[in-house]
Amino acid sequence: MKAFRRFIWLVLLAALAVRPAAAAPEVHRLNLVLSGIPSQLIATDLNNFIDNYNNTVLTPKGLESLGNIRFGWYFQAELRYFIRPTWAVSAGVGQIHSRSSNEYLPRISQAIDQRVEVITVPVHVGGTYYLAPFTQGDFQARAYLGAGFTAATNSKIVLERLEFQTDSATTLGGSVRSKTRGEGPGYYLEMGGHMFFASRYSVMIGLMYRSAIARHTHVINETVTPGGVGTEAETPSPDPGIPLDSSGLGLRMGLGIGF
Repeated sequence: MKAFRRFIWLVLLAALAVRPAAAAPEVHRLNLVLSGIPSQLIATDLNNFIDNYNNTVLTPKGLESLGNIRFGWYFQAELRYFIRPTWAVSAGVGQIHSRSSNEYLPRISQAIDQRVEVITVPVHVGGTYYLAPFTQGDFQARAYLGAGFTAATNSKIVLERLEFQTDSATTLGGSVRSKTRGEGPGYYLEMGGHMFFASRYSVMIGLMYRSAIARHTHVINETVTPGGVGTEAETPSPDPGIPLDSSGLGLRMGLGIGF
């Protein structure tokens, strides 16, 4: 929520950074758009794995379940160029991050830390069609429709359980860590409004839907040192990893900087 509040403040400050009312709204050909997108994460296969782990390992011991991965922040930087007043092309890169974790304290001086973490780096190119503008004084608003291609690059799932001084009665099977990596193509659709002021700054608010699945993944299993402070060895798994579906619907809040 802190990241959300900081981004809202940036958008509000940009909206206030305008020139006197006599000035006209500025629409620059080239814009750098910085976006914060609270986004849904479907991650069906990963959540099925978490549910199975909860049912077979945690629930029989009466331990709190790990939460599913259903939400993440998508931070994006994009260059948007108007080739015509009604058409713009764009290209950019971002990062989606989400995490679920918990901690157990079975006995005095014993601890078990668990986490599931997802990181993916979407890269995209696309086009946007702008509808007729609404202009009043030094303010202009334009609705837009966009679409394009995306690739979920450097997608990673980290599964980790670290045990500290557990015994035969409290252990869940020892300290383990695995990292699943993969990539996958996809597409995105977006719609919303782009607001221009008598300033180099503009504001975008809209909805964005992404479809991107890293299907062909590989797994590296790590042998964790006692205490979980390092890794003794890394072993590739012969089995395919969990597909990572980073698709989802998000609310785009963007700050544009014109050049």
